[in-house]
Parts: sequence; structure tokens; C-alpha cells
Amino acid sequence: MRVAIVTESFLPQVNGVAGTVRHVVDRLTATGHQVLVVAPGAGPTAYAGAEVVRVRSLALPGYRSFPLGLPDPVVHRALDRFRPDVVHLASPIALGAVGLRAARHLAVPVVAVYQTDVAGFARQYGLPADRLIDRWVARLHRRADRTLVPSSASWDQLAAQGVPDLHLWRRGVDLDLFDPGHRDPALRASWTEPGHVVVGYVGRLAQEKQVRRLLELADVPGVHLVVVGDGPERGWLQERLPAATFTGMLRGPALARAFASLDVFVHTGEAETFCQTVQEAQASGVAVVAPAAGGPLDLVSPGRTGSLYDVTQPQALRGAVAALVTDPLARARMARGGQLAVAGRSWAGVVDELLGHYTAVLGGPSERLAA
Repeated sequence: MRVAIVTESFLPQVNGVAGTVRHVVDRLTATGHQVLVVAPGAGPTAYAGAEVVRVRSLALPGYRSFPLGLPDPVVHRALDRFRPDVVHLASPIALGAVGLRAARHLAVPVVAVYQTDVAGFARQYGLPADRLIDRWVARLHRRADRTLVPSSASWDQLAAQGVPDLHLWRRGVDLDLFDPGHRDPALRASWTEPGHVVVGYVGRLAQEKQVRRLLELADVPGVHLVVVGDGPERGWLQERLPAATFTGMLRGPALARAFASLDVFVHTGEAETFCQTVQEAQASGVAVVAPAAGGPLDLVSPGRTGSLYDVTQPQALRGAVAALVTDPLARARMARGGQLAVAGRSWAGVVDELLGHYTAVLGGPSERLAA
């Protein structure tokens, strides 16, 4: 099959959209499919045997590491030259709209993957454009032949906006990389003295992740806080959490060691459509504390695979963590339950499932022109 992936983000960016596309390309090319990637900004022009076409972009103020794709005739020319059987839109917002128009002009069916709650992020920044963004994203998905959503919350969100033909498509996890066997006593010793419960956050340090809520954990007795990641909020957090360990961004084996060396993983953002770091913590054999909102609602079964806290209640994160700090048996039970829950979620299986969605739309694109 010939698959053209038009994505809002790709290497060298490190985020959920870019990571998912990378795993999709890895599996598709490894199983004999031909892939073209169209992505914004500078970066590699080839990956895993697939050509990567780069288009014009604009750096977003306050989020300069995320280039926003601009309308560019290169998209249409690239798709026309490649002659795909199906066009895959990865989290369509700006460049995805251009890819959708090109696919429609070429009469190629479109599978759109909803992955980023951009309107939710806008709300976190106090921007008044959240409703306009919601309508725009819903319009793009209504015009696709099939939309794949990562969670029940995302399904409900798009269904309420009239998006038809929704299908659940979760993310995989690298089970070779994230594993309890990577727990590193020496790394833990470099973080804190023996006897402390190590609680960690892993992810971008930005306002949309609501990382300032980590201050709730500043003085929980018996806790040492580790913050893995980077972003514009890092300086603010370091100033107010002087006892915490800030590692900066980690990747590959270093990230796997950090995950597995935690006792409790916490997440703070409530606008997550899926929350990949929850799965990575579970695969690493770590108890999870996550918001009772968005994607984590599907990933965490309270008391069995983790703990959920009420995002509307001040100090709820602190209370959930404090309860686990004094209950090592509960931590062990949740860690084991989480590991079992993700044991079958390999990227190979998830991408093979995606191929079924491609095949389903190959009968021919619809003529959706919904507003």
C-alpha cells in the first residue's frame, strides 16, 4: 500500500504526534509498504526508508519548538507525484487542512487521526480562540472519510461536534524500551538519599501541561520530586522547587532508566487526548497518579492500575500522592496492574490495526463538504 502521511509535527520535534508518526512509519516500511511523510519546518528529508517532504512553517510565539505548517503548493505536488492509495492526516490543524484539500483534489481517501486538543491548550493560555479552534478542527474531521480517536473522552468530544465515523485507535508503547528491569539504584542514589519515595513527572514543562500543580508536592513528607523534561516553565518551577531534581530532557535508554527508577509517576495536564507517558510509566512498573480527565480515564483503573485525582479540587494531587507514599503495598499492586494492562500494546500491533482502517476507506473517498 502507498501511504502519504501529512503531519503537523515530525522529527526533530519530540512530542506525541511526532512520536506516533515515527512508529507508524517504522512499522509500515518494515512490512513492505511505501510511505511518504509531509511535515513542517526543517529536519531530516528521509526516515526509515520513507521520503520526508518539508514545507514552509512559522514558529509559534511562546512555543518556538513547534513549527506551524503554512499553505504550500509543495504539498499538492508531493502527493500528486507519490500517488498514494490513502492519505493519513496526523492531528490535522493547519498543514492537515492543506493535505485534506490535496487529497480531495486527487480523489484519494483520507483517514484523520485526532491527537491534540489544541482548543484545550488555548484555554490554558487564556486565549479566546478556543471555540473557533474547536469548530475548525471538527470541520476538518467531518470532511475526512474516517476519524480515529485515542480515547473515550476524545470520542465524546468530537461526536458532540457532529464528527461521523469515529473509531477508537489507541497508542502503542515500546515494551522493549520501557521495562521494570531498567530500574537503576545508582541513578536513584544520585537523586536522593535512601528511604525517600521518588515521585516523578515526565513531559514538557509548559503551561498547557499545568505543571505548576507540581508545587502541591513540594513538602510531602518522605517524598523526593524528580522532574524529567524541559520547556518554558522550567525556570519558574526550579525557583519554587529548590529541593527537586531537574534532569532536563531525556531520551531512549536514559529516559527508560529514569521512568523505571521512580516509585510514583504523576501527570498534571487535564487536556490530554491520550497521555502516552502514563502508558510508559505503567510499562516501566511504576504506580501512576493522573488527572480524572481526558485520556487517563481510559488508561487508569483506580486502585488497580493507578490512581485518579479530581482536577477541580485544590491539593487533590497532593492527597493522592501522600496516600501512596505511606502505602507501599498499594504502590506495588498498582505498578503490577499497570504493567499487565499494557503488556499487549506493542506498536507493531497498533500499526497493524491502523492498516485495517486504511483498507476500510479504500472503496473510494466520500464527498463530505460539511461546514
